Amino acid sequence: MSFTLYSLIQAAILCVNAVAVLHEERFLSKIGWGVDQSVGGFGDEPGIKVQMMNLIRSVRTVMRVPLIAVNSVCIVLLLLFG
Repeated sequence: MSFTLYSLIQAAILCVNAVAVLHEERFLSKIGWGVDQSVGGFGDEPGIKVQMMNLIRSVRTVMRVPLIAVNSVCIVLLLLFG
């Protein structure tokens, strides 16, 4: 297997898929990254944990529909070109 642009894009898609399927109640709350753990005060700088949780929520919200299309295209390309 050679290192190509397609394999790099496929690895990025797999990482985004991994973030998109994380479930807050089943997985994230068990490691302390649930919704109720991100309470901060007014004017406080959000920590890295809060920023990562916001990133995970954003990816799950925004990338849900585009991921379906991108995954379908990748599957078709793999079926056609091996």
